[in-house]
Amino acid sequence: MGKALIIGAGGVAGVVIHKCCQNSTVFTEICIASRTKSKCDKFKEKLQDKTTTKITTAQVDADDVNQLISLIRREQPDIVINVALPYQDLTIMDACLATKTDYVDTANYEPKDTAKFEYKWQWAYRERFERAGITALLGCGFDPGITGVFCSYAQKHYFDEIRYIDILDCNGGDHGYPFATNFNPEINIREVSANGNYIENGKWVETKPMEIKRVYKFDQVGEKDMYLLHHEELESLALNIHGIKRIRFFMTFGQNYLTHLKCLENVGMTSIEPIIYEGREIVPLQFLKAVLPDPASLGPRTVGKTNIGCICQGIKDGKPLNYYVYNICDHQVCYKEVGSQAVSYTTGVPAMIGAMMVMTGKWKKPGVYNVEEFDPDPFMDALNQWGLPWKEDFHPTLVD
Repeated sequence: MGKALIIGAGGVAGVVIHKCCQNSTVFTEICIASRTKSKCDKFKEKLQDKTTTKITTAQVDADDVNQLISLIRREQPDIVINVALPYQDLTIMDACLATKTDYVDTANYEPKDTAKFEYKWQWAYRERFERAGITALLGCGFDPGITGVFCSYAQKHYFDEIRYIDILDCNGGDHGYPFATNFNPEINIREVSANGNYIENGKWVETKPMEIKRVYKFDQVGEKDMYLLHHEELESLALNIHGIKRIRFFMTFGQNYLTHLKCLENVGMTSIEPIIYEGREIVPLQFLKAVLPDPASLGPRTVGKTNIGCICQGIKDGKPLNYYVYNICDHQVCYKEVGSQAVSYTTGVPAMIGAMMVMTGKWKKPGVYNVEEFDPDPFMDALNQWGLPWKEDFHPTLVD
């Protein structure tokens, strides 16, 4: 059917590449591009004899708009799947605009110099994408991504009005290291060490990092401590879900992780402020990233399951209704299938599905959109087909 240009060659990119190759009737051709071409070539060597999808590779610096434009013009893809770093979203969007190419990513833009993730930078592209006649699909991972589709599905099928949403992200996996992060350490630690916040009655309520803790019993994982964080989908869901009064995001962390993180924070290793070391400038958090285990290497040693979903509370036909929709993903099953742990898998699968939705015309509309602005049904069907089946519970335990 068409060609995708996949920018990035980390853990999530690996899942996207595998899934595109499995879905070769839609993705008849892919080009994998990264700053380090040898990483792209490894994926090609591993997969080219196991799929009918034609695989090519290229070198590109995703910070350089001109390089990106040249690459897109040379490869002529139908869509660009951005699984590089969130800092590079805008340069890739600029290149897609210049070449009139559809775009999908998994996480919203954040500037390098401040741990501030907001949609305003990408939403500012709306009119330009409309005029160019191309689609930008933002935040099509799991959270953001599937969580938005879950809420949209709940709104379409079960509620007249959703008043409260709690997004629960539980990773019950164990990789055996004293301290490691399940996705890019730089992004993960910035996210966790920032102030938390949630939306109530149309306003942001700010909290200190890890200030609000709840204990929740997760299906097939068990009881876990979870903490309120800021997360980007709160911003878009608050605009797109009718009647919302409060929306919160919780993520589970073990005490061992938090103890290590606090120690690293106390000695300045999580700082994003540059310092001079031996005559050159370094960013402590980037140095820390270099010495921590690569998340892409955690697959073979991670055991356990993830459980991610949304609890919606609202009204149907004048009566209160509670609804919980979630996915359970097994780290070892993911590793056997695509060579990654479940955190990469749960982000990479929806990125492929989102690209498929745009390419097949189901989610094709000029402009810049979040996933919950489209019909959730074909996406929900595809989740069951491509490895992330979901469950429903109409009598869930609520988060107080």
